[in-house]
Amino acid sequence: MLRAPEAEARSLALALIELKEKTTLCSSCQNVTEQDPCGICTDGMRDQATICVVEEPLDILAIERTRGFRGLYHVLHGVLSPMEGVGPDDLKINQLVARLRNGSVREVIMATNPNLEGEATAMYVSRLLQPMSIRVTRLARGLPAGADLEYADDVTLARALEHRQDV
Repeated sequence: MLRAPEAEARSLALALIELKEKTTLCSSCQNVTEQDPCGICTDGMRDQATICVVEEPLDILAIERTRGFRGLYHVLHGVLSPMEGVGPDDLKINQLVARLRNGSVREVIMATNPNLEGEATAMYVSRLLQPMSIRVTRLARGLPAGADLEYADDVTLARALEHRQDV
């Protein structure tokens, strides 16, 4: 940046200020947006009874690219991680519970990453929602299409066997 032309540095600085001023979190799903509520939450064609819970805003983009999910989202902005000092109050879990209180949601899909922190977060949210009688599901895990069994790790192969399907 020190070698960049002054106009370029000023342009970058203005872009950063504009980004900070124009972006906010959606009051409903906690996604990053320029309008509140965001475009996904205001889309009347989406299934209002299904909410997919993700760790970060970029996870929404990954799911949207599949064009396979037409419900709503909720962004936690992280996962539980006691080793890093991240507890339930540091995440957007209370906002999720508040959204679910009106009784219109039938299913919550936990789409956290399949690692220790993601699993712990999914289990915590699942237990928290249990008294609300809402179906809580988890994204399927297993072997990717085109994979060779000999190269699969033990956990992936065990999960694929555990969650096998009828042919």
